Amino acid sequence: MSRILVTMLMISTCALASSAEHADTDIVQRTVNFLIFAGLIWYLVAEPVKSYFAARSQGIADELQKVQDKLNETIALKKDALAKVSDAEKFAEELAVVSKKENKILNDNIMKQCEADIEILSKQHVALMEFEQRKMVRTVVEDVMNEVLSQSSDGFDKEAMANVILKKVA
Repeated sequence: MSRILVTMLMISTCALASSAEHADTDIVQRTVNFLIFAGLIWYLVAEPVKSYFAARSQGIADELQKVQDKLNETIALKKDALAKVSDAEKFAEELAVVSKKENKILNDNIMKQCEADIEILSKQHVALMEFEQRKMVRTVVEDVMNEVLSQSSDGFDKEAMANVILKKVA
C-alpha cells in the first residue's frame, strides 16, 4: 500500500512540477512539490533516523548500565576488602595476644629448664668436689703409707705416725 502511495506521489510530482505558462501561480505547485519531497524524504529517512537514534539511546543506556554494574561490583568488592581488613586486624590482635601467652609459657619453661640445669650442675660440682677430695685423701694416704713403710719398722709407734700425718696434712 505504501509503495503505491509513494509511486503516485512521485508521478504527481513530475506532473505538477512543470514550468509551463502559469508562472504567476506556481506557488501552489511548488508547495505541493515541497510537501511531496518532504514526504518522500520523511518516508525514506524517518525509519533509519529513528532506528539510529533508538540504537544510540539504547547503546548509551547499555553503557550506563555497564558502568552502574561495575560501580556496584566495585562497591561490593570494597565492602569485601574492608571486611577482610577488619578480620585481618582482629586476627592480628588475637595473634599478638596468643604469641604473648606462648612467649610467657616458653619463657617460663626455659627458666625452669635453666634452673634444673643449674641445680644439676651444682650437684655435679659437689659430686666432683667430693670425688676430688677422696682422690686427694687417697693420694695423701698412699704417700703417708709409703713414707711410713719406707721408714724403719723399729721406730714405728703412734707418735711417729702422728708426726708423719701432721707433716702431710700441713
